Amino acid sequence: MRIVGEIRKILSQLGLVLETITQRRIASDSRGNRGVSLSSELVPLKGKTFLITGASRGIGLAIAKVLARQACNIVIAAKTTKAHPKLPGTIYTAAKEIEALGGKALPLRTDIRDEEQVAASVEKAVAKFGGIDGVINNASAIHLATTEETPIKRFDLMFDINVRGSFVVTKAALPYLQRAP
Repeated sequence: MRIVGEIRKILSQLGLVLETITQRRIASDSRGNRGVSLSSELVPLKGKTFLITGASRGIGLAIAKVLARQACNIVIAAKTTKAHPKLPGTIYTAAKEIEALGGKALPLRTDIRDEEQVAASVEKAVAKFGGIDGVINNASAIHLATTEETPIKRFDLMFDINVRGSFVVTKAALPYLQRAP
């Protein structure tokens, strides 16, 4: 399937992209204007905590693994706790992979559509790691079809996860993100 091949290509390039992103530094000129400059030195991420939604597989897990190699703390906020025959990976298998690469993991079953679950996950992350330095809203739902072929129920699911869920997670984590160094 062509889409699968494209996704694999994106995943293989993801590590390089993340490494480039971590090399960026915020710089100020003499007038106090802030801008981004590139440094040959990596931004130190060791011990930083990232909450990643949808990190039990796919792109979310790939991001988590890149961060794990830099000794980061990873909060795996995803729904999958039991293996699925067509979709490999659970929050627990992801945690093992992250820890094998040098990161610390906190697997939390979280449906990002549920505000109470999200708030509880954020509080558990803060209790375990002392704060949250970054959020990666990776969880998503997709339906590869035309508008005519997309049922309203499916559209609602995509909107609830892709838009509302990302907002709920960011809003819950925002007080900790604002305190992050």
